[in-house]
Amino acid sequence: MTDILIRHTTALTVDETRSVIEDAAIAIEGNRITAVGHDADLIQLASAAGEVIDARGMVALPGLIDSHSHAGHGMVRALGAGDVEAWFSACETLYAGGTDVGFWEAEARLSMLERLMSGVTTCVTLLGGGADIYRTDDPAYGDAHCAATRESGLRTILAVGPGRAPFPQIYRDLSGAETPVSFEWQMEVSEDLIARHDDVLNTGTGVCLVMPVYGRADRHKVPDAELCHMTDAVAMLREKTGVILTQDGHREGTIAFARDLGLLGPFALLSHSVDLTEDDIRALEETGAAVAHNPSAIMSILGRCPVPELIDRGIRVVLGSDAAAPDRGYDMFRHIAQAMHYHRRHFADPSVLPPGKTLEMVTIDAAHALGLENDLGSLEVGKKADIVLVDMRKPHLTPPDMPLHAITHFANAADVDCVIVNGRVLLRGRIPQTLDPQAVICDATLRARQAIGAAGLTHLRREHDGLWRSARNPLRRRPT
Repeated sequence: MTDILIRHTTALTVDETRSVIEDAAIAIEGNRITAVGHDADLIQLASAAGEVIDARGMVALPGLIDSHSHAGHGMVRALGAGDVEAWFSACETLYAGGTDVGFWEAEARLSMLERLMSGVTTCVTLLGGGADIYRTDDPAYGDAHCAATRESGLRTILAVGPGRAPFPQIYRDLSGAETPVSFEWQMEVSEDLIARHDDVLNTGTGVCLVMPVYGRADRHKVPDAELCHMTDAVAMLREKTGVILTQDGHREGTIAFARDLGLLGPFALLSHSVDLTEDDIRALEETGAAVAHNPSAIMSILGRCPVPELIDRGIRVVLGSDAAAPDRGYDMFRHIAQAMHYHRRHFADPSVLPPGKTLEMVTIDAAHALGLENDLGSLEVGKKADIVLVDMRKPHLTPPDMPLHAITHFANAADVDCVIVNGRVLLRGRIPQTLDPQAVICDATLRARQAIGAAGLTHLRREHDGLWRSARNPLRRRPT
């Protein structure tokens, strides 16, 4: 029996033939898609369907996949008012101390709510960040994030792993008491979280590994023996568990160095990847590693990821939000449009990154990069029922005659009307079904203000006069 039948939609299937079906119907049984086709051909399913969703005036997409983001960042959104160095410093202060499990649980719910209302059904998110500070000092932080994921009904692959040498790293509790945390302990916590939570297709929670990015220039800071010990341990755990490995912040020369350290393979997802050398690009070709491009990120201001060039050489490139702070959110429609304009301006060529390619980068290409292409990334029979309905009955989406162009150039998060994940309706008429928006927002606001106040960072929540009249923000930028 059909549990849900979506009728009279326009389906951007992103299937093998890249079919666009007008007046389409999509049938769902349990958590899988059982039929996709013209409504007239599937009308017989309507009488026995458990629920019929009339999607006239809407476009159906595969659930969007955000391939790079950060847990924790949602609570420090815009902190520092453009002073990027101050923002990074604040992340270090908050992530290594002064934030309890309740802070991280509230941030997870807040991020899930924003993703849900933006049509993002699957994401890769690092448990922390800033300057490679990950909350693997205690499994309770990962447990809290995974609990919030399951509560929301969305899918998260949580990236956990060791921070940056030297060790031990120092973490502080709310009283200010310091605890040294060793590399070995962070690896134990990471392995424990993988063992208990890595089942993204069934429970919605996946876990992968993160390893700080190192380049040859770092060898004077980290002894070769220590670096080899770290990379060997991460590589062994990754091979043992079969999870993906992600790294945050690749740039000139570091991808080739990661290859030489034995970290790369088809399981690797490398974020940012700006100002790459020819050796870096060859390393991607040789190993089959994928790149997570973040067109709205600060690193894409300081450098450029050569996305069209990588795609032309057969390298898989996907999109990430790098959200949520200091200046970007989880709206993947924004990042799709940003990617197109970013690279078209670079080449002074409007043919670069056509809309279908950018949609692939947040759907089927992203599913491939995560090893989930048999289950996610397209609207096809047998795949998981992760479906987004975008309401095209808006002035900025009219006329709705070219849905691919409208979705990629003009749509935004507020146009998402309905979200289905694993065959379950999570957003209906823009009303979340699993999360209470008011409660989530109130709790996150309270906990963020408490943590920022306790850390003595309240001054970073104030905007300043230098944001007006001048062509440049006078606050210093983070050194490059």
